[in-house]
Amino acid sequence: MDPIFLLFIGLAVVIGCILIFKLHPVLALLLAAIAVGLLTGEGNLIRFTEIKGMSTAEASAFLNQPLGNRIAVAFGSTASKIGILIAMAAVIGTSLLRSGAADRIVRAALKVFGEKGAPAAFLSSGFTLGIPVFFETVFYLLVPLSKALTLRTGKHYLFYLTTIIAGAAMAHSLVPPTPGPLFVASEMGVDIGVMMIGGLVVGMFTISGGYLYAAWANRKWTIPLRDTGDVSVSELEELMEKDDRHLPGLWLSLMPILLPILLISGNTISQAFQAEGIIQSIFSFLGNPNIALTFSAVVSLGILAWKETDKEKLKKYVTDSLQSAGMIILITSMGGAFGGILQQTGIGARIQELASQYHIAILPLAFFVTAVLKTAQGSATVAMITSVGILGGLANLGELAFHPVYLALVIGCGSKPFPWMNDSGFWVVCKISGMTESETLRTFSTVLSLMGLIGLFVVMILAKLFPFI
Repeated sequence: MDPIFLLFIGLAVVIGCILIFKLHPVLALLLAAIAVGLLTGEGNLIRFTEIKGMSTAEASAFLNQPLGNRIAVAFGSTASKIGILIAMAAVIGTSLLRSGAADRIVRAALKVFGEKGAPAAFLSSGFTLGIPVFFETVFYLLVPLSKALTLRTGKHYLFYLTTIIAGAAMAHSLVPPTPGPLFVASEMGVDIGVMMIGGLVVGMFTISGGYLYAAWANRKWTIPLRDTGDVSVSELEELMEKDDRHLPGLWLSLMPILLPILLISGNTISQAFQAEGIIQSIFSFLGNPNIALTFSAVVSLGILAWKETDKEKLKKYVTDSLQSAGMIILITSMGGAFGGILQQTGIGARIQELASQYHIAILPLAFFVTAVLKTAQGSATVAMITSVGILGGLANLGELAFHPVYLALVIGCGSKPFPWMNDSGFWVVCKISGMTESETLRTFSTVLSLMGLIGLFVVMILAKLFPFI
């Protein structure tokens, strides 16, 4: 059976289960994997073994493997790649918030930029915090500061809100260790350090475009500061009122964020320059993403324990963060299972056949596929997971005209358009900010779509100028 037809069946099952039957993404992805697996013919599987270059014994073992086992293997393979990383990232994010370290970073940025530069401070703070902390959490943190600043200045609330959204949203889809880019990089065999560097570079261009849109929107529309009754915001406002002397120092606050970036990037650089001896040994160990994130989590927990002396509260914070991470790991791993079954249909080779004469066209194709998935079902992470399942095989065929990191980055950019009422982030922004649905569409939905398109063009230009192959 044609892999394209199987792809559409899988997409229909995922989207139908989520939108029509309101099933949890884990169940939707599992049912889609089963449906596609049952319809995948032996011819598709034989072709897959040939693409993978399996030996006769390996191919025979694979073809005789039950569908349930193939799904479980793909699930476990994904979990082994990203499980520890997501768990540690969740601990880091919670520790940053609860210890006041995140608030310290924001205050420092405001001091550097001043009141006139507050939008730039919100943009940079949102992007920095969006690397280890989920978008919704960053928004919860920064909105009280934007409200307080609006009360003092009496204006620019829309400017502050939109720059917060622009900064945090792009980091969420471009820079590991957030689940989406982490998963995409691991599935495509892209070094996480390379993905981090690429995400930072592309992110700078996209958030610059987001900033310009925010400035334009602020001149065109006026959105007043409205009362909201969200409890989480009240908790963060209470944290915001703390005196500076009760917060961790700036460098200490930045350490859990900078440490894994430096260690993982250092490992990538040492490998690139083929370093030897003690330096290579240190970075080889500490620069492993699992070790780097664990080390950073220990540091962040140390900061939290220093500020939070109540052991029961400390235990609850860690437990809650790990429970949240567990659900993300489950969804991500099940997405990996669905992607694995899709790849076994031969979809990667089939798509490459369709685009073989136009290598650079693979990038807009990946963007479009991810954007359609995002708009249809609402989750950027699920869209990225599903898209890499469809297109990830291209990175393993060794025939791309550019480094696979560009394909990974364009999938991240494609997860931005067009967020609307089926996106949980849409409602978080709408309800916590006090904006109406139409105002949220003009700000949140529009700026994310614009930045995604900017990212597509930036990645295409970089892939053309610096293919790195």
